[in-house]
Amino acid sequence: MIQRSTKRLHLRALVVDDELTSLTAEGRAARALVHELKGRSMDVVEAASAEDGHSVILSDSALHAILMDWTLGGDHDHANATSLLDFVRSRNDKIPIFLMAERGEASSIPTSVMEQVDEFIWTLEDTAAFVGGRVAAASKRYLEVMMPPLAAALMKFTQEYEYSWHTPGHTGGTAFLKSPVGRVFFDYFGENLLRSDLSVSVGALGSLLDHTGPIGEHEKYAARVFGAHRTYCVTNGTSTSNRLIMTAAVARDQIALCDRNCHKSIEHGLVLTGGVPTYLVPLRNRYGIIGPIPPSRLAKTAIDAAIGANPLVGAGIERRPVYSVITNSTYDGLCYNARRVQELLDPSVDRIHFDEAWYAYARFNPIYRDRHAMHGDPVDHQGPTVFATHSTHKLLAALSQASMLHVRDGRSPIPHARFNESFMMHASTSPFYPIIVSNDVTTAMMDGPGGPALTGESIEEAVAFRQTMGRVHRQFVEKGDWFFNTWNPDRLEEADAHELATNPDAWVLHPGESWHGFGDIEDGYCMLDPIKVSVVTPGVKEEGGLGTSGIPATLVTAYLHRRGIEVEKTTDFTLLFLFSIGITKGKWGTLLNALLDFKRDYDRNTALAEVLPEILAAGPDVYRGLGLRDLAQEMFAQLRDTRQTHWLAEAFSTLPAPVMTPAAAYQRLVRDRIEHVPLDRLADRVLATSVVPYPPGIPMLMPGEATGAANGPYLSYLRALSLWDSRFPGFGHDTHGVENRGGTYYVQCLKADADGER
Repeated sequence: MIQRSTKRLHLRALVVDDELTSLTAEGRAARALVHELKGRSMDVVEAASAEDGHSVILSDSALHAILMDWTLGGDHDHANATSLLDFVRSRNDKIPIFLMAERGEASSIPTSVMEQVDEFIWTLEDTAAFVGGRVAAASKRYLEVMMPPLAAALMKFTQEYEYSWHTPGHTGGTAFLKSPVGRVFFDYFGENLLRSDLSVSVGALGSLLDHTGPIGEHEKYAARVFGAHRTYCVTNGTSTSNRLIMTAAVARDQIALCDRNCHKSIEHGLVLTGGVPTYLVPLRNRYGIIGPIPPSRLAKTAIDAAIGANPLVGAGIERRPVYSVITNSTYDGLCYNARRVQELLDPSVDRIHFDEAWYAYARFNPIYRDRHAMHGDPVDHQGPTVFATHSTHKLLAALSQASMLHVRDGRSPIPHARFNESFMMHASTSPFYPIIVSNDVTTAMMDGPGGPALTGESIEEAVAFRQTMGRVHRQFVEKGDWFFNTWNPDRLEEADAHELATNPDAWVLHPGESWHGFGDIEDGYCMLDPIKVSVVTPGVKEEGGLGTSGIPATLVTAYLHRRGIEVEKTTDFTLLFLFSIGITKGKWGTLLNALLDFKRDYDRNTALAEVLPEILAAGPDVYRGLGLRDLAQEMFAQLRDTRQTHWLAEAFSTLPAPVMTPAAAYQRLVRDRIEHVPLDRLADRVLATSVVPYPPGIPMLMPGEATGAANGPYLSYLRALSLWDSRFPGFGHDTHGVENRGGTYYVQCLKADADGER
């Protein structure tokens, strides 16, 4: 028989008692209890102080019971035990806690403590066998209530070891065991994962398409936790969630209000639906960071004017929009006051979609109050129907491709039966169950005190990093030297860390503040999310434009990559780091050390052969003999000469001329009525596909839009990118919709005879 192993859950208890090693009656009783628990196949972690217990609880989440001495450290005021109790309950309101005390102390235990404790252990009276049984039973009950509905059902099913006569063909992994390469795959991923890869034929788990059984219970549970009237689990990412909403809400030739700072999936939605886009343009600052859409552009008069000026809105098209989409938060972490956005859009549209792919955690920390789509109590919701889409895999703990779609029904609701037709159009009939279960588990992680605790830790770590960076930056500046800084309110390092981690006003963009660069913005309308940290490199003047010297961020990114540090996003002079719930002090401490090392190697002009050998290998004739500072200076001079940063801001702050809808342009693409046009002949052509420069990953030109003049912002920006790619091998740009053929940019355009057609 093939030797196989399936990992089982082991019960684990923490015993916190300073007398564990003492030769006292209480010490002997505590040791006897530890021995009894181990005899019941429970793992036991021993802590001899409140401080030690605190550290274990903080670092070890695999605990199923906690046993705590009421007189920790001989403290007859019980401050140590009370503080530890409070800490446990601030993170977990379900784990069973047993308080170990002498019976004579029962009358002095405060009611507030009794409410936090599940059971009392009279250490000198109860037998170890009796208490051990109580602890084991409570731990098993805790496991049952801890697991959310779908996760519990799937784990139960996979442990029943039923013979499978349905798909998938590997049948719990056994097929892989018949092949050497398959066995490697089986051993790498493990039996539990493969036994969890099931067919939709398994009725015990319900149906993702019908939203029944444990899967349906999971969606109801998620709706409660995330504050929705109903929630849909999506296994193809938030790109699919966005398209799903649009195909349910927008019909051909209906107007859709679209944030120009949108994901490419919004363009796909326009292609699928045949909707007519009217774009809402956000602000940009001196670094090229995308800001909010100003309130003035969301007012009904402004929207009516934009629709009236839109050449795609012809005769016979209903002028009232049927749908709007706003990106919240932006890629760089700017969060709207969602309540204010709904108030502004209310007169214009009946369905508001907040694309919150990078913002699924917002409901679970009070610092984001009113700044996310599902704010407040769903019972109180009035006005437009509101949608939110969350990539639960991005900054929560779900597996890749996991997404959730939340709905609060209001005006013009889309009934479930109709909405589900769109859902089934996009959903797979063979979903990967571990993805669905990961959504269930990440929901449970956010439920109760867990959500505020986990998000609070992320915010605290981000604040600590920002403050440390601010202090180091100031120390160098005071010596007349340079260092990187973080993009946030000035002199953040002088503020109280607790205030920064809990008070949203510390992060609000107030009108006229120079740090954010968005001018006289409405006070309270927008807030910087503290966990999305942009590190700024030298080179951009406070009043805008480039200085006389600087360090392009792409060079810093290459240096960090060499050190095993991956950056989320790099622009000309910013690097974005995400402080998700998996960030630790060691992780950001390593980042800070790497930035200090960059400064050292830059100041010394260390040879590229030493610090960036891969870059030297990519262009030996270009980089031979250069040091790190030499390359930075050449790169900065290129940015200044081509005005790349300027053209970026111009291109994304203005709207191209629309000639036809994205759907109409796509039809011509499918019929091959297109041609590949080089950059030097691209002036005044109509695009068949979008052009999406990365970064920032936002469409600069949409299908059906005109490229404009050769010296206009769109082609000037592409020309600057092309010149950069030719000049600096190994630092090329990734621009979707652009094909680089031997150093020449080509873009798919409609053939000239089709340009004027709608």
